[in-house]
Amino acid sequence: MQFYSPIHIKNLQPPITYKDNLLLTGSCFTEHIGNNLMDAKFNVLQNPNGILFDTLSVCRSLVSYVQNRQYGEEDLFYLNDCWHSWQHHSRFSNIDKAACLHNINQSQNNAHTFMANADWLIITLGSSFCYKLTETLEAVANCHKAPAAQFVKHLCTIEETVTALDGTIHQLFHFNPKLKIIFTISPVRHLRDGVVENNRSKARLIEAVHHLVNKFDKLYYFPAYELVIDVLRDYRFYDADLAHPNYAATRFVLEKFAEHCLDAPTNTLMEEIKKIVIARNHKPFNPTSQQHKQFLQAHFEKSKALQEKYPLLDFSKELEYFSLVL
Repeated sequence: MQFYSPIHIKNLQPPITYKDNLLLTGSCFTEHIGNNLMDAKFNVLQNPNGILFDTLSVCRSLVSYVQNRQYGEEDLFYLNDCWHSWQHHSRFSNIDKAACLHNINQSQNNAHTFMANADWLIITLGSSFCYKLTETLEAVANCHKAPAAQFVKHLCTIEETVTALDGTIHQLFHFNPKLKIIFTISPVRHLRDGVVENNRSKARLIEAVHHLVNKFDKLYYFPAYELVIDVLRDYRFYDADLAHPNYAATRFVLEKFAEHCLDAPTNTLMEEIKKIVIARNHKPFNPTSQQHKQFLQAHFEKSKALQEKYPLLDFSKELEYFSLVL
């Protein structure tokens, strides 16, 4: 008996390997994928502007990495005892203006350098809704809890989304000709917009992305949205807020991503690395026991063997931790 609708996912060609550099950007679901890849020791840079939900903000940030745009004091504003940027997540906000700018521009530099050598860009779009400043109609990436009267809410049309992404993709490919792009749509439901409005928003993103994937080479679509909404399609796969996919749903999507976007040797190596990482995070009941010392010794040898076999990967933290027994 089959308990969920099957979905056909094409294997990524070429697949992602440990030799690749991956830049991820977009909604909070981006970080589920990114954190999983980072834990498995892929070379990853994620969300240099912080979490971004709407297409216009994602496109603006990517172009800024290509151009290595440097922000100045005029790009910041002061609110609730902190300095903020309209184009950055609140993790960049700071009570000190100079520190805020330093962190933003350092992230810009890192993103520019990484983008120049990136093999894959994974873009997770969350919403077709964006917010624009009432006075200038400049689209913002984060409202930073400013008064609602300062913003106009706008639902981007399919044409607006396609135009923004199309122009960005051309600049990205000109800057880095080897870059390949994977699009996903976040399965997080933006219920604050309303159920009907959320569905309209997601539908526009899906249509725009598929239009571009059919237009360009080196563009791919991974159906994270469909895996949660259409394959799992049950509230038991959501957190208490009924908006965010829970651990089980996220793991299901990540397993499908690994199955269809990585090749077999990469998947095998990733599973070996995960065992080492889990062992590194293990909290022993009795750290001085002979059993724990043997545990550390065994995993030190495994880590050392992997480091020698795969010199591109960094097992220094694991080797340092497991060497406590030596």
